[in-house]
Amino acid sequence: MSTGSPVGSHRVVSPAGALPQAADRLDPDPAIADDEARISVERLNLDAASYRQLHTAHGGDGERIRAEVLGIIERRGKMHNPATGSGGMLIGTVDAVGERSPLGLEPGQKIATLVSLTLTPLHISDGLARWDGLSEQVPAAGHAILFGRSIAAPLPEDLPEHLALAVLDVCGAPALVRRIVARRAHASTTVAVFGAAGKSGSLSLAAARDAHAAEVVAVVRDEIEAAQIRRLGTADTIVVADATEPIDVAGQVTGALRGRGADVTVVCVDVPGCEHGAILATAAGGTVVFFSMATSFTAAALGAEGLAADVEMLIGNGYVPGHAEYALQLMRADPRLRELFTARVGHVETEGR
Repeated sequence: MSTGSPVGSHRVVSPAGALPQAADRLDPDPAIADDEARISVERLNLDAASYRQLHTAHGGDGERIRAEVLGIIERRGKMHNPATGSGGMLIGTVDAVGERSPLGLEPGQKIATLVSLTLTPLHISDGLARWDGLSEQVPAAGHAILFGRSIAAPLPEDLPEHLALAVLDVCGAPALVRRIVARRAHASTTVAVFGAAGKSGSLSLAAARDAHAAEVVAVVRDEIEAAQIRRLGTADTIVVADATEPIDVAGQVTGALRGRGADVTVVCVDVPGCEHGAILATAAGGTVVFFSMATSFTAAALGAEGLAADVEMLIGNGYVPGHAEYALQLMRADPRLRELFTARVGHVETEGR
């Protein structure tokens, strides 16, 4: 058994010298190196931006969506949507573990991978035959490979697998929100969450409240989502606005905060064009966190410069130590949050993430 690169560079087919996430194609050979682990795949979770793009591109035709996802995996050796640059994550059972793997996994263990499918070698053996193409969660059979520097978490026994998968898919968002709000250490810190009724958005609301933000503003797209947030009870003010309309959404957020922008603005909307509204809605010296894979970081950087906006902008990279357990803790602590997630799982989602 050979030793692989802990970052997976030995699995890159092309281009030479690339890391797995940036690679055009990976090698999903089931034979593992001594620091790798092989996972028997049971379910994929496509990220919201990727699924929205696929659903739109194929007019909601589930068969065509299924065929494209399968084609991407077969061509690239991973689930890496070329249109959005994003992927998702998966759950499965540990099948084999190399003797030098540092991940602490054991054969037979049910786990969720906490690294993107865009860098995970993946082979599908069942043609995705059990998936109708009409939801982000994809029943599947096949195998995936985890490297020495991958991340995985055991599936909790107290939550249904499909619900745990939905939570763990976005667990980086609430952990980072809690860290940022706590670091500001001001009793008057205000938080605005764009896409607040989505999975990452609703968890971010809960994290802001848990971190003792003084005031939390939820930005949602319509009255249906506003009603969901009212039932959730984690926002002080709810703004119904189109996050892609910068003047309107920023005006409503600052109006809700009595003429001042938010200290922390969290963007969880899975459509392009939300960068400038988020920047305008943020107070001077504040922080904007972009969690959406639909974000144009060029538009964000140049837009902030053009607006002379003195704001810190962060990319939510999906990893904060302890992020999985924290997200599950938030879910366990609030039955209303669990109810919102349960209602969303298994349906075609066009929410923020």
